[in-house]
Amino acid sequence: MPNTVVKNALRSSGSGSPMSASCEAGTLPPFPSEYRSSGMLLHVTSLPSPHGIGDLGPSAFSWVDRLHHSGQGWWQALPLGPTGYGNSPYQSVSSFAGNGLLISPEALTSDGLLNMSDCASQFPSDLVDYDSVIPFKERLLEKAWKRFTSGERSDLLPAYEEFCATQETWLEDYALFRALKNKFNGSYYLEWPEDLIQRKPAALAKARSELAREIDRFRFEQFLLLRQADQVKEYAHAKGVRLIGDLPFFVSPDSSDVWANPELLDERRRPRFIAGVPPDYFSAAGQLWGNPVYNWDALRSTGYRSRIDRIRTLLGHVDVIRLDHFRGFAAAWHVAAGAKTARSGEWVPGPGASFLQAIQKELGCLPFIAEDLGIITADVALLRDQFQVPGTRVLQFAFDGHADNPYLPHNFVSNTVAYTGTHDNPPTREWYEQLPDSQKETLSSYLKRQLKNSAEAAPALVELAWSSRCAVAGCFRPRRWKPNERTWSCGWKLALERHGGDAVDSRFRMAA
Repeated sequence: MPNTVVKNALRSSGSGSPMSASCEAGTLPPFPSEYRSSGMLLHVTSLPSPHGIGDLGPSAFSWVDRLHHSGQGWWQALPLGPTGYGNSPYQSVSSFAGNGLLISPEALTSDGLLNMSDCASQFPSDLVDYDSVIPFKERLLEKAWKRFTSGERSDLLPAYEEFCATQETWLEDYALFRALKNKFNGSYYLEWPEDLIQRKPAALAKARSELAREIDRFRFEQFLLLRQADQVKEYAHAKGVRLIGDLPFFVSPDSSDVWANPELLDERRRPRFIAGVPPDYFSAAGQLWGNPVYNWDALRSTGYRSRIDRIRTLLGHVDVIRLDHFRGFAAAWHVAAGAKTARSGEWVPGPGASFLQAIQKELGCLPFIAEDLGIITADVALLRDQFQVPGTRVLQFAFDGHADNPYLPHNFVSNTVAYTGTHDNPPTREWYEQLPDSQKETLSSYLKRQLKNSAEAAPALVELAWSSRCAVAGCFRPRRWKPNERTWSCGWKLALERHGGDAVDSRFRMAA
């Protein structure tokens, strides 16, 4: 994408405030039976960048161009919130805010808030080194904030003030939470002074006064980020590409959401139960996520206001939302706090149809994709189908030899989004290399040909997805696990030029 076009796109800004959800017939779920499209799952952090981590700058616009030129209709990312421990996008310190690491230095330079010399850096080209990237990006944002407060780009001040006013309901708590986090060296909020944990009015007022400058900087960071996100969305729409976002089911235990709204969770401050899943495909002991579980009765009494606001905010910047852990709306696995594994948990009913009905009444539609993976019981499928929410099918789960396996393409229904794999799966080549011989034979039988090597596995799964009756077929770029840890770092970066642009584009065009 030419630099002049990038600069023009970056400068054509709005206020950064969320737009209202759009429910255009035939373009959003539920997908009509004749609807056919395809796209890519690629997290923003994995885009190529000289600044250590993918962002919403030139590489995002170039990626949209690549999708457009290869006939793709969708770009799906993972959650875009500010990450907490493990740098996982599924453990965000806010379910409303965006991740400041995704702010583009090039865009800030075009805006006159940075100089090119400010952005000089040297980072690995293939991995995200968060320990280096975080302080680097924080220094850039501090410089941009200083220039803004000294009078640079004063024309942005009305838009910034409007943003702060329209987003006040979540922004004030988030900015104060982040400022307090910094003051207490990143410690878990339950380790703060008790009057701040309990949100005593006098303690909050004192903190707001003492930390006023830093609170303002966090507001400004969100303004810059959501402004850039709107620019990317506008450009993608102009190129015929729509955006799929991702909404984690639970909130992080150490988040502004929990700190500001403990009454909406299972128990104030220190939960009796935490979230997870029983033993499944991914873990023989189950998974302990550590997130506090919801008090659905309390949420229901408010008309699910905070959860609907959360969805509306995200829909300001994407077209469709993947609902993470959809089965939790039917029932979620609750494990006693302190348990060593998830085996001892139990299923506890979720909000069910009343939640989706409330969203539908508020928004006029349900622009969702259900992540209906894991242990899917009849009540989960009934809830999904009652509201015609497209389900998710993952081809890496398909070849166990059972003809009724729901992930086999011939078992798909049309209102389905199919993936070669998701962020929870290994890269397809690695998956194939580790596949038992019996399942390799099942795959070959299904393809009606033998694969020569693992390099042919990904194109083969792409072909199966695209030849199925699903509404949307998607490929994905993989994640990287940090060595010897179970936390996920979103660490891969994509080098488009190294993977052969023509070859990638020709493979994409098979879907058109």
